[in-house]
Amino acid sequence: MISPLIEFAWKGEDVKRWKKKDPELEIALLKRVRPETAGDPMTEQKWLRTSLRHLETDLKSQGFAISHPTLARLLKKNGYSLRVNAKIREDSSDHPERNKQFEYIAEQVSYRESHNLPVISVDSKKKELVGNFKNTGVSWRDEVDEVNVHDFPSDAVGKAVPYGIYDLNKNRGHVYVGQSSDTAEFSTDAISRWWEESGIHEYSGLKELLILGDSGGSNGCRSRLFKKEIQSKLCNRFGLSVTVCHYPRGCSKWNPIEHRLFSYISINWAGKPLRTYDLLLGYLRGTGTKTGLEVEASLLKGTYETGKRVLDEEMKQINLEKHSVCPLWNYTIRPNQYESLNREVKI
Repeated sequence: MISPLIEFAWKGEDVKRWKKKDPELEIALLKRVRPETAGDPMTEQKWLRTSLRHLETDLKSQGFAISHPTLARLLKKNGYSLRVNAKIREDSSDHPERNKQFEYIAEQVSYRESHNLPVISVDSKKKELVGNFKNTGVSWRDEVDEVNVHDFPSDAVGKAVPYGIYDLNKNRGHVYVGQSSDTAEFSTDAISRWWEESGIHEYSGLKELLILGDSGGSNGCRSRLFKKEIQSKLCNRFGLSVTVCHYPRGCSKWNPIEHRLFSYISINWAGKPLRTYDLLLGYLRGTGTKTGLEVEASLLKGTYETGKRVLDEEMKQINLEKHSVCPLWNYTIRPNQYESLNREVKI
């Protein structure tokens, strides 16, 4: 018996016929899989958390006559791939409310995008030693690029702590490169600088912001300091109402920034030593895609201390409202002097 995917490989004109008959099919498919997409931050690999059969059923309910082999070819054309099992599973990835959170994030993003409200995906990228060190990967050269045999931090110019912000509406990324520690103060400094330098101009007059982030790290869902800094640096300073939605633990690869920004950065500087901060920033700014991704990059100087604590009394000063759906992962922080917006915000 021939497998559906092998049988389909013989039908080379199938995609063309469907695209001719219904040019909206591919658009509908990509819109449907967008919230289901995960990706490798080091490569262009993308994959889905749903099956072709489910996609086929959903698209047929929208009026498209389509088979799952045709869906496989369209997905492959757009960068998705079949994957085998691998021992990389993170603990607690099967949280009972995992799927509910994915659906809720999709609702939040869809609502805001339809109203042209800003939605950003944030995360820290792997720290890098700046200096004459080997960088994983290969690049085209006419001669060997000699680097140090050992990666001793004492031989480094410094370290780079990249914090990325990806604007889903504009397909733009901004990477702030720290030289200290990846803390809640660092991540919120990066977000507030992005809003001051870019967001406030791109979304002039709007007072709402949706942030998508992981459950752990400097912008984790349990970080008191992250919430406190959002209150002071974004809400109180700019009058913003900030909604934060966290991906469940073990689901960081579904965070859009991983496969829409970080993967292309990794490809762009693969095999190229990051000898200076200027060179590193140049590689970041030189990252782009055929779909129009643009990346800006800048240093975020300063020393960030780890281990800072926020007292219970300080938490009471945060104007935070937990959402009814998965309240640990979803909440809105408003200015302390909050005035009701003319427009109702969906929570």
